Amino acid sequence: MTMQSPNQPTVFSPDADSSRQLRDAFGKFATGITVITAPSADGPVAIVANSFSSVSLDPALVLWSVDRGARRFPYFEAADHYAIHVLAAEQQDVCSLAARNAHMLNDHPHTLNADGVPLIDHCLARFECRRVAAHDAGDHVIIVGQVQRTEMRDGQPLTFFAGQFGSLSR
Repeated sequence: MTMQSPNQPTVFSPDADSSRQLRDAFGKFATGITVITAPSADGPVAIVANSFSSVSLDPALVLWSVDRGARRFPYFEAADHYAIHVLAAEQQDVCSLAARNAHMLNDHPHTLNADGVPLIDHCLARFECRRVAAHDAGDHVIIVGQVQRTEMRDGQPLTFFAGQFGSLSR
């Protein structure tokens, strides 16, 4: 039996010339995929984010981050209420639509909650939030929300790893 040597790692210090490598390194962390929705003066808006994380159980707090350079940034910077939708494996089309079009909800079924936030059905989990803080973080803003209402169901998650969609099996 022949032992194979492991791949040699790529080592670098992040700078302007290594942004693609840094993005690839970040992509080595498998994540779930969320679509964040909010009301706006231009109608309901959506954005894809894999930066979602729980923060606290008491009070119930979550966070996500949005790129300052994104065309959708002004909508989410201004949103006092929003919903985070954790996508199921069969919702890759929802992710693709939201990635291409901020106003994808104009052509996708949704309902509105009491705060006017658009809600997408059939997600693994949904967190309806009120923004309680926003923190500068380099080229992003970290948005912290207090969860006001939650919905969840069983199913497999839609995942993202190294630039590719996937899912987990149990």
